[in-house]
Amino acid sequence: MDWNLIGLGTGASAAAGLATAAGALPVYVLRSVSPRLQNAFLGFAAGVMLAASFFSLILPGLEISQERTGSAPISATIVAAAVLLGAATLHVINRTAPHEHFITGPTERGAVSRLSRIWLFIIAISLHNFPEGLAVGVSFGGNDLGKGWATALGIGLQNMPEGLAVAVALVSVGYSRTFAFLTALGTGLIEPVGGFLGISAVTTVSGLLPWGLGFAGGAMIWVVSSEIIPETHREGNQGIATGALMIGLAAMMFLDWTFG
Repeated sequence: MDWNLIGLGTGASAAAGLATAAGALPVYVLRSVSPRLQNAFLGFAAGVMLAASFFSLILPGLEISQERTGSAPISATIVAAAVLLGAATLHVINRTAPHEHFITGPTERGAVSRLSRIWLFIIAISLHNFPEGLAVGVSFGGNDLGKGWATALGIGLQNMPEGLAVAVALVSVGYSRTFAFLTALGTGLIEPVGGFLGISAVTTVSGLLPWGLGFAGGAMIWVVSSEIIPETHREGNQGIATGALMIGLAAMMFLDWTFG
């Protein structure tokens, strides 16, 4: 077990998680974020996650698997299975854990108070932060640390608007700005948990690395497709959300190619 690499992956995922707190800092001067701006933030996050899923996770997983198996079909089968497993896992979690969608409302039937909806929304952010931390941790398991740093930086960038959304939501229902900031920080601290588990697994059992990379990529793609994109399109801001998604994707592609 490579404790230095485990520490690096965990630390990088923690830094990405702390970006949530950095994004929450404007809550000390803002009380609300317009739906258009919220959709733009979420669209940017979706673009970053999509690019990170492919450039930093799935493609490296395919390369590593092919090096080890010597077979393109076998390596593609392994990573494809891992992608589907990651998506299926997030689907099960999404169905069983009560949470609030970004825009459309609670997953359970019946009227829910605004306060309850906000806390369910915070649970949703926390749930989504776990696969992001997992992705950062696993991305440090390969031979290219640049991809790990690029993934951590990209995930950190897209965590900032999430932190702001959490903090502003809490202030809007009467919580203090400090409490709102600390709660946003707490949602980000889920990421190093995922990062530690991811990097520990792939360094302990090297054969798990392609599986881990594909699993994390599939989990993030599921979040983007099932949660973020549909939610940003429901209020008629498709153009803004799609434009922000493309900017986020291009930014993450630049980071991955530059650092990787």
